[in-house]
Amino acid sequence: MPSYPSGSKNFFEPRENPPEHYLVAHSDGGARGNPGPAGYGVVIQDESGRKVAALSEYLGHQTNNFAEYQGLIAALEYALKHGPKALKVISDSELLVRQIKGIYKVKNPTLQDLHARAKDLIARLEWFAIGHAMREHNQEADQLANEAMDKGMGRSRTPSPNAASGQLSSPQEFEGMVRNGVVDLQGKIPDGTRVQVRVKK
Repeated sequence: MPSYPSGSKNFFEPRENPPEHYLVAHSDGGARGNPGPAGYGVVIQDESGRKVAALSEYLGHQTNNFAEYQGLIAALEYALKHGPKALKVISDSELLVRQIKGIYKVKNPTLQDLHARAKDLIARLEWFAIGHAMREHNQEADQLANEAMDKGMGRSRTPSPNAASGQLSSPQEFEGMVRNGVVDLQGKIPDGTRVQVRVKK
């Protein structure tokens, strides 16, 4: 168990009540093909819900979990650089959340390094909390992650003003495979989006 600076929160059991001023980071990461072209997106808000930053990056050929950790690290680094040094992270990766809370062990060597980096950054904060949210409650971060992947793959995507309502602003292409009569697409599409399937032989 690592030691923490005086005044820092317990890593696994953060204080129940946040301080007066803190940041909220909605974080998401993904990889098309897993592993495949990967990226993360992070939306930073203040405690009142005002958006203060949007972070995203294409990560090359990586896994979903690698991308999720990079999103978390980006949020932590932002809080430490810009302040306040108090952060609540909301992620749709239950695995990441449980590993950070110490409920699950980290067995993958690459993730172990990222987990250690995240723990080091968290220890430098004055307050930290992390929680899980379903993907539909993390849509703007999901949109940023997909835009990063599109950009890295040489595809253009117009940021959608209707992302929060689950509608994509312009036609986009997703690849996939039919399995047992069901189309399995690579990529995330908001619920309620109208799709048209063209069969390629």
